[in-house]
Amino acid sequence: MNILAHGYLSGTGLTDRHTDLLIGNFIGDFIKGDPSSPRHNLTSGEIVGVRVHRAIDSFTDAHPDVAAVRELLHPRCHKYAGAAVDIFFDHFLAINFEQLTGESLPDFVHYFYKTLQANRARLPASAAHMADYMIRQDWLTNYQFVEGIDRSLKGVSRRTAYPSGLDTAIEDLERYYLQIGEHFTNFWPTLVEHIQRTRTAFASLL
Repeated sequence: MNILAHGYLSGTGLTDRHTDLLIGNFIGDFIKGDPSSPRHNLTSGEIVGVRVHRAIDSFTDAHPDVAAVRELLHPRCHKYAGAAVDIFFDHFLAINFEQLTGESLPDFVHYFYKTLQANRARLPASAAHMADYMIRQDWLTNYQFVEGIDRSLKGVSRRTAYPSGLDTAIEDLERYYLQIGEHFTNFWPTLVEHIQRTRTAFASLL
């Protein structure tokens, strides 16, 4: 899953939010090795956030509905098909956000951006740079729109080490839109349930 899903799964509602966990989840890809290592200088909540981030990624990678979409995208994107799935699934989360979460997308995006801005000094430099760019371009709101997804895909394609096919992957979203949406609908509640259990297991550390 991509940024919107990771952010939401740091807490699952207005009464279930934890700033340190959200920060840790946001920086998860920027923390290598054991997040509890003193070299990372993370709070206990941030450590949990990194672990929740990794739990989201590992569950997603192993899920059959995600594998089915990767298979659809593989002829174009090959090893980068998973990156396209992450972005596509954030699109379906964005357009169904209130139905799935009980909260409006604008309200959640405002909270998410405000939290990152207020805690910018706690982010690794590369994560802070990404947060600045994300907020300036309003990625999360624009995930609702095909044009926004296309921009995200093209942005990722510029950063890949090898040709990825991501610059034209929007064609596969349009071609397989209903199929991908069905796979997301099957997948999302299982991910939410899994991460709620994961967070419960770590609750004593928060």
